[in-house]
Amino acid sequence: MPDAMQNANIVILSGAGLSAASGVPTFRDAKGLWEGHRIEDVATPDAWFRDREMVRTFYDQRRIACASVLPNPGHSALSRLQHAMSNKCVTLVTQNIDGLLQKAAAIDAIEMHGSLWRLRCENDATHPRVGVYGAQSRTAKCSVCRGWMRPDVVWFGEIPEYMDRIQEAVSSCSVFVSVGTSGVVYPAAGLVQVAKAHGAHCIEVNPKPSGGGFDEVIAAPSEEALPKLIGQWLNED
Repeated sequence: MPDAMQNANIVILSGAGLSAASGVPTFRDAKGLWEGHRIEDVATPDAWFRDREMVRTFYDQRRIACASVLPNPGHSALSRLQHAMSNKCVTLVTQNIDGLLQKAAAIDAIEMHGSLWRLRCENDATHPRVGVYGAQSRTAKCSVCRGWMRPDVVWFGEIPEYMDRIQEAVSSCSVFVSVGTSGVVYPAAGLVQVAKAHGAHCIEVNPKPSGGGFDEVIAAPSEEALPKLIGQWLNED
């Protein structure tokens, strides 16, 4: 491992670009509709309380479609880095809800937008969550308050999860990497600013660089760039 990386504290933020090569279906058509539905119909708290069955069905379709999707070399490289340096030195933060970092055997991934593979109480996110691996049971209720269980996904209008933990990790890192997500759109833009303010070396991995003020830009798909970059860090060549 290069000397500069021996004591590095690394935070890697990933977005949709990390999973693109795995073929994760977006369900969006040319008009930006999801299976013919507006975002407001399937991905907001109002949509859930207005028509739970429509929202359940939409997420069932996404979950079943993702079940057979496999990690790509980008996911595997991030997992390998975390195992080599430990999750205390490598914090993986993802905007993705597909669970592919877990499939790639990452030790830990902070899922700031939730997960397709869990359900949570519609009334209180602190109540116990449960796993779900196919179509959601239409009778699933919270074990604490008996509220309906909804997809554990952060919808439009909701605050991303684990932000205190993420901010703490970013403010203390020495290397910040943004993978497959725009560096000029929040929350990524805000995290880059925090990292830079605390002296971190900031790297963007994106085939279409965002121009977000990074110190280093790797203009390539993550499934190509990450194995090379992490291979260099781990002296695998």
